[in-house]
Amino acid sequence: MAVKFSDDDGPLSEINVVPLVDIILVVLIIFMVTAPMFMKPSINVNLPKAASGDQTQPGQLNISITADGRLNLNGSFASEEVVGQKAKELFDANPDVQAVISADKEVAHGRVVGVMDIVKSAGVKKFAISIDKK
Repeated sequence: MAVKFSDDDGPLSEINVVPLVDIILVVLIIFMVTAPMFMKPSINVNLPKAASGDQTQPGQLNISITADGRLNLNGSFASEEVVGQKAKELFDANPDVQAVISADKEVAHGRVVGVMDIVKSAGVKKFAISIDKK
């Protein structure tokens, strides 16, 4: 271990950038690992348009119904049974859970009512229907 003694009492003019680079790389890795968790999965649903309506906040129970009638629960395709089970689990954990239903405008009204019935049978009492503003 070598120590460098100097008779110069001037300011220290050397900056060690290695620790700075190490910290930046660790922060970059953390952002790269956590970024997919914050990405909202996108499902191609052509929502109906309406002039009135409030902004809906995404909840824990986001159900999308595609034009061909398939159900999508929180970003992944699911059956009616899985949607009912997940709704029951969320309702048991939090009785104030809200279901946000996004249905393609080509989906039959009966299909949307059927999904609402599945969720309501699981105990969920609050619903929101997603629309696009005109």
